[in-house]
Amino acid sequence: MNTETMNRDMHYLQLLSSSFPTIAAAATEIINLEAILNLPKGTEHFLADLHGESAAFQHVLKNASGNIRRKVSELFKGDIRESERRELCTLIYYPEEKIELIKESEPDIDDWYHITIHRLVAVCRDVSSKYTRSKVRKSLPQEFSYIIEELMHERTDDIDKAAYVGGIVDTIISTGRADDFIISICNVIQRLAIDQLHILGDIYDRGQGAHIILDTLRQYHSWDIQWGNHDILWMGACAGNNACICNVLRLCLRYANLTTIEEAYGINLVPLATFAMEVYGDDPCEEFQPKFLKGNTTMEEKFVRLTAQMHKAISVIQFKKEAQIFHRRPEWQMENRCLLEHIDYKRGVCTIDGKEYEMRSCHFPTIDPSNPNELTPEEHQLMERLHHSFRVSEKLQKHIKMLLSHGCMYSICNQNLLFHAAVPLNEDGSLKEVEIYPGQRYSGKDLMHNIGMMVRAAFQSDTEQELRLYARDYFLYLWCGKDSPLFDKSKMATFERYFLTDKTTFKEDKGNYFLLRDNEAVCDRILDAFGVTGDNRHIINGHVPVHASKGENPIKANGKLMVIDGGFSEAYHSETGIAGYTLVYHSRGFQLVQHEPFTSPEDAIQRGIDIKSTTQLVELSAHRMRVSDTDRGDELRAQIKDLRELLYAYRHGILKEKK
Repeated sequence: MNTETMNRDMHYLQLLSSSFPTIAAAATEIINLEAILNLPKGTEHFLADLHGESAAFQHVLKNASGNIRRKVSELFKGDIRESERRELCTLIYYPEEKIELIKESEPDIDDWYHITIHRLVAVCRDVSSKYTRSKVRKSLPQEFSYIIEELMHERTDDIDKAAYVGGIVDTIISTGRADDFIISICNVIQRLAIDQLHILGDIYDRGQGAHIILDTLRQYHSWDIQWGNHDILWMGACAGNNACICNVLRLCLRYANLTTIEEAYGINLVPLATFAMEVYGDDPCEEFQPKFLKGNTTMEEKFVRLTAQMHKAISVIQFKKEAQIFHRRPEWQMENRCLLEHIDYKRGVCTIDGKEYEMRSCHFPTIDPSNPNELTPEEHQLMERLHHSFRVSEKLQKHIKMLLSHGCMYSICNQNLLFHAAVPLNEDGSLKEVEIYPGQRYSGKDLMHNIGMMVRAAFQSDTEQELRLYARDYFLYLWCGKDSPLFDKSKMATFERYFLTDKTTFKEDKGNYFLLRDNEAVCDRILDAFGVTGDNRHIINGHVPVHASKGENPIKANGKLMVIDGGFSEAYHSETGIAGYTLVYHSRGFQLVQHEPFTSPEDAIQRGIDIKSTTQLVELSAHRMRVSDTDRGDELRAQIKDLRELLYAYRHGILKEKK
């Protein structure tokens, strides 16, 4: 060992001694960490493609994809009826609402309190068994911390303690604190049922509750996110990319979802509505009717018409702003998507790849055929106002900062490679090099890492101006670029779907990742490239809905790849036949959970209706996994090694103990 290394190690040991100043302190911590290594592995929960479905998301979060129901069944099977177990689960998920409902019908509420508190303590004891007392204690609400801890560690079958435990419960009830206690312990059960939550992208768009999901995550104990294409779109809008702003508004109008935009983020859409009525007042805008409104009699005709007009107005501006960026960044090779330049406005045809296609309509009052990508003065003024609204929305800025602080393009956790959509591949399955900045080409892990750095550069004030402007533009490429790991298709056929009659133009050819991902050798090559080792390594991603109704299997490549986007969004239900997949990884292995559509929290509370789910055992471990088998175990072993070196230094006089 050279002198520099010795000095560095000595400096580190001196820093470590500040936290563990004596032999006793260092030895105690070693004992503690060695014990933690032998605890069962904490449960991980994987969700993808939430798409604003906040009610379903919150329910799945509350029931831990059936994990709580499974524990309740194991604890009380044979002791209480199935209907009572269901009632207990509903209470754990929605304690405040369920208590009020029970009070209306329960003749002896004190008796119900007694029975329920003992059952909840049993459940809490079970879900906390994977953790140290210290970690459990930190999860407890301050006002009931001592009481919950006492009840969890004392049993009524201990004759000497039965009266003690009974006295605690009696006093909780007699002091009028039973409701608050039950609510608190139910929240603790929810908290301890899952150790780590992984979101594999796409919180935004389609549903109306993306902001509610993010507010929920802000309070959640431990979570991470691998950004999805829809998240990146909103991040680009927040960073000031006008093409992304247009896309965000277009999608919200397409799904008649203005709640997130207007009510949550305070984006003022009055200027857009005024502009749309003035310019498209005589246009039926048939191509732009909001999606999923057919037969919905609650939607006023005037609202539907105005929404369609606003939809068309922002779409036309979007195609102009996108074309401006594509021409500004020719290295992206996306100038062929500047389709406003290829329309014969008199004949009503668009030429693509040398072939003419008939337009559905050709009413474009804001387009100058000689300069089709130029915004009119009114469009320019409108975009300035929308740009300002996105940039000054305090809540949007806060939510995007959360995505940046908790997220990245990929993650490796416990031998699992997590990302939202794809890893760009060549036709032979080898990793494809992609240029993300002029002269900078990367593949695989390096590509994902540097894209993440590019995303962050758009938000950092100390970034060089030229790079910052490029990074802001780059959000558009990530949204719809051919080699984007978040898209990986030949094109995004938005223009074609709106304006062309020939449906063959709608086709978006999938990239090589989606064509080859069922090949185990290809998946192994990707895992190798990302440095994921071990006998039970996997790729887990979402992005493309699994068509369960057509027999598609979410488990691919002989178990190496798991796809967990089964269509959380209501917009996908008719297409996929289900309402999403989630994945649970506990100490005994993987469980894939297939969900049917969630009705409502009201149904769950009043009728005890849970999400109907089908659980598939994907992979069971030969032994019950412990913390020592995880990434956390590797970290703890490294800490133990350092502490043993500190002990050596104390005992051999290299360092002196501190008082």
